[in-house]
Amino acid sequence: MKKTMLIGLLGFFTVNSWACTNLLVGKNASTDGSTFVTYSADSYALYGELYHWPAGKHAPGTLLDVYEWDTHKYLGKIPQVAETYNVVGNMNEHQLCIGETTWGGREELVDTTAIIDYGSLIYLALQRAKTAREAIKVMTGLVAKYGYYSEGESFSIVDKNEVWIMEMIGKGTGNKGAVWVAVRIPDDCISAHANQARIHQFPLNDKENCLYSEDVITFARQKGYFSGNDADFSFSKAYNPLDWGGLRFCEARVWSFYNHYTDQAQQWLPYILGEDPTPMPLYVKPNKLLNVKDLMDMMRDHYEGTIFDPTKDLGAGPFHSPYRFHPLAFTVDSVKYGFERPVSTQQTGFTFVGQMRCFLPDEVGGVFWFGVDDARFTVYTPMYACMTETPECYRVGNGDFTHFSWTSAFWVHNWVANMAYNRYDQMILDTKPLQDGLENAYIEIQPQVEDKAIRLSNKKAAVAFLTHYSVETAQKALAEWKSLGEYLIVKYMDGCVKKEADGKLITNQYGSSQYPNRPKWDENYLREIVKQTGDFLKEKEIK
Repeated sequence: MKKTMLIGLLGFFTVNSWACTNLLVGKNASTDGSTFVTYSADSYALYGELYHWPAGKHAPGTLLDVYEWDTHKYLGKIPQVAETYNVVGNMNEHQLCIGETTWGGREELVDTTAIIDYGSLIYLALQRAKTAREAIKVMTGLVAKYGYYSEGESFSIVDKNEVWIMEMIGKGTGNKGAVWVAVRIPDDCISAHANQARIHQFPLNDKENCLYSEDVITFARQKGYFSGNDADFSFSKAYNPLDWGGLRFCEARVWSFYNHYTDQAQQWLPYILGEDPTPMPLYVKPNKLLNVKDLMDMMRDHYEGTIFDPTKDLGAGPFHSPYRFHPLAFTVDSVKYGFERPVSTQQTGFTFVGQMRCFLPDEVGGVFWFGVDDARFTVYTPMYACMTETPECYRVGNGDFTHFSWTSAFWVHNWVANMAYNRYDQMILDTKPLQDGLENAYIEIQPQVEDKAIRLSNKKAAVAFLTHYSVETAQKALAEWKSLGEYLIVKYMDGCVKKEADGKLITNQYGSSQYPNRPKWDENYLREIVKQTGDFLKEKEIK
């Protein structure tokens, strides 16, 4: 998603009001040969819903209206192609999945006259390409012909065999097109990006694993962004110079992923702290093979157990919340500060874990594990990319950002999350078991569901079966989460905690209300209150 810029002294801060995270896993770095890509679409104005474009045939001369994804601003018309593919969310029927994070970069390179924005690039490529390499060709061809409307962007482009990161930025108004570079992540590696350009040096003569615009270096020289040998050129340094915010708000999220799944994270900590200019590698080999549940849980990361853990300072409040509402950056006595910005964040519109498998038929192999709102309080449900309809709870038009709907998963998950934010260390004990229980159940039954689909008489029957399963699963998950919300509001009413046994609230021996527990606030938090108030709250002897 876009990021807006708050320029402080010497460009000290970059504040991401809309900021996303992508995690990537090669097929030989996963437990079962899956490729994975995750995405959190983070924006304070994005409504969480599951997009769907049915496959179609289009007559010659058909034109397509292009609207900016973020604002729905009309940008122009382009010719439609003869055939488009079925797309569910950010995955198509051929197991191609695309995510993104915006890093902005040099503001003068935005082309306000262009027609193609980053969101249109994603969804047009999904409708027109079968593989990651085809998607790169489609996306770069579109911006070359119609111009690139958005800011600097990192795209995750993943199919059932290959994982790619492509980074792109425009050339400014009056200079149509974009400069870009795409690097293939090795099959046995993991990678990530989070609103900071991550491609530095790249191979100039390896078309199998690296593609780039022919002017990516010469354009940087022309603009004065780079001087030196071609082999030393860094795309990131030229087009998205690093600042403190780029480290702590963006690269730190990548570091946290590496910290979970490599043994080398401590050596990159000085980079995150701004003490060593040597960047982290674009990709690394993990110290274990990852599965789909690992990716789901990593999207819920709050730096727990690290020096960045936000539950340990005063901002966590008496209930040790990892969340920090705005502003992310702030100034006190003319000194600039910033809270941590972890992977999991309250402003997520929707989130997914894309799972692609080359050893299964496309209608079975592509699973779009989808959730709405904050990943910490969502349930990832399996949406098969072949499905021909979407569940009511995720459907476009069921509620919107300013109209509540009890049948919308986005609003039900927000309702539960916003109860839990202010009682975090209490309510997480109720939400996490249900979340894990549902997701583990879906994962456990997955082989049986897919085996049944494969054994059906034909592809059409398999698509119908998987559509029904996906829709039914999402609707049942919504019902479970709504029941959880009802339970939470009763259990935690008025700052108390009602007594329970075996997951049920209990009454007294006469069947009437049981007096609730009244938990104490964290002692360290109370100590800070005493420091601020002095003797004002202190008990005094009455004379």
